[in-house]
Amino acid sequence: MAQKTVIVTGAAGGIGLACAEGLIRDGHNVTALDIQDIPPRLAAAGTCLALAVDVSDESQCLAAVAETVGRFGALDALCHFAAIHSTKDWLGLSAEEFNRVLAVSVTGSFLIARAAAAHMKDHGGGAIVLTSSGSVQMSGVGGGSGRGGPAYVSSKAGIYGLNRALARSLGPFGIRVNTVSPGATETPMIAEYTEEARANAAARTMLGRIGQPEDAADVARFLISDRARFVTGEVISVSGGGSV
Repeated sequence: MAQKTVIVTGAAGGIGLACAEGLIRDGHNVTALDIQDIPPRLAAAGTCLALAVDVSDESQCLAAVAETVGRFGALDALCHFAAIHSTKDWLGLSAEEFNRVLAVSVTGSFLIARAAAAHMKDHGGGAIVLTSSGSVQMSGVGGGSGRGGPAYVSSKAGIYGLNRALARSLGPFGIRVNTVSPGATETPMIAEYTEEARANAAARTMLGRIGQPEDAADVARFLISDRARFVTGEVISVSGGGSV
């Protein structure tokens, strides 16, 4: 696809890092956002602007968009992967943790998407990719126990509604909004899985393996490309058939 300027959140690791690296490798400008340190190899790329941003803070989201446009002169797309995990069960989960997960994963998705869209609507449109999770269909996290993660699962279910609402609201401005929904993926979020849990997660898929970060990142890169020009409001499962 023609050179684009893309904000990628959650770019310090996992799917976000894979997406940012793929975009840079293909010659695109990338603003890499994360509350954690961006890997030096990414930050050192001449077409990468690395910023420390908490997406649950609206002022930081707006500043990131302004810095992106100031550096590259445009903003064409947003690939939003930033989120926080929670595996506490319904008995052990505090209200504070529940609300923090929602603040980052749901409110943060809205704030960074709105900040990006505010620029895109006056500059020819664009594309936004949000991130849900196969745990919504599985009704839990933690390798198949079915008991963990009501905060995380609720936050990722909220992305379904946000995706549709934003796609409807932003469509008239030429802005497409879609969501990727990964299953268990080789990222820090599954670092606590036991070997048994990993084996169970792989066995649930139709392809017999846990996903790699590039599996979801490549779908996101497709969704912001012109090849997906008539795709909006969709949630694309990237679970190897494990979330159906």
